[in-house]
Amino acid sequence: MRIVLLALLLSPCAAYAQGGPPFLTNDPGTPGDGHWEINVAAAQTLAHGIDSYQVPQFDFNYGVGERVQLTYEVPYVIDSMPGQPRHGGWSNAYPGLKWRFLDQGEDGWQAATFPQLETGAAVPAQQRGIASAGPRFLLPFEAARKIGPVDLDVEAGYYFPKQGLRERFVGLVAGHSFGERLELDAELYDDRAIGGAPRYTLLDLGGRYRLTRGLNALFMAGRSVTGAAGGGPTFIGYFGVQILLKDHGRSLAAE
Repeated sequence: MRIVLLALLLSPCAAYAQGGPPFLTNDPGTPGDGHWEINVAAAQTLAHGIDSYQVPQFDFNYGVGERVQLTYEVPYVIDSMPGQPRHGGWSNAYPGLKWRFLDQGEDGWQAATFPQLETGAAVPAQQRGIASAGPRFLLPFEAARKIGPVDLDVEAGYYFPKQGLRERFVGLVAGHSFGERLELDAELYDDRAIGGAPRYTLLDLGGRYRLTRGLNALFMAGRSVTGAAGGGPTFIGYFGVQILLKDHGRSLAAE
């Protein structure tokens, strides 16, 4: 149960539609050829009997061509349980490759697949409950389209574990940009472990705010709307900074 809660906020991606950091649902976007997207955040998952913090959470994304993205994400996890000392350490990493196989332009459909590998972790981290033995293979698909003033993004995927929980998830993000700086979104995210707990649905609100050229503030907060009594999160949050770089990282990029 603890590992599933930690994995909730491990969602690497890049900005193209409304999904991606700070949200759990990914989108079909890629950074662009030779461009970097780097997300550095503090993420929280609070549940009955355990509080977990990813401080920091690193998410590195690099564009190879206009439709391919290389990703590597890893968090430093601190967890707290009543009556027990806090534990901290590096958790499972998520390397991956995203391919946007359908691109009909800004007014059409975008679709991608984003296979990732949840790596194994060191034995001490497993013993402290901040990482799982791994590995698990994740195969999701993302699609996005703009409908009138609303940007929609949907993702569905499945974990294929060597050991541990089998899991499937579905996410939906809908949002709108207010001027050139502010974007606000709502997300509905459903997570189901197959053959047992946890089973819950999350609702959250968040967005992005452009601070300067190539630098965005990311924020999100939400909670379980079903499944909280069975161990689902009572609160999830993500607060961070997104750095956009072009020319292989030599200068800041515009969105």
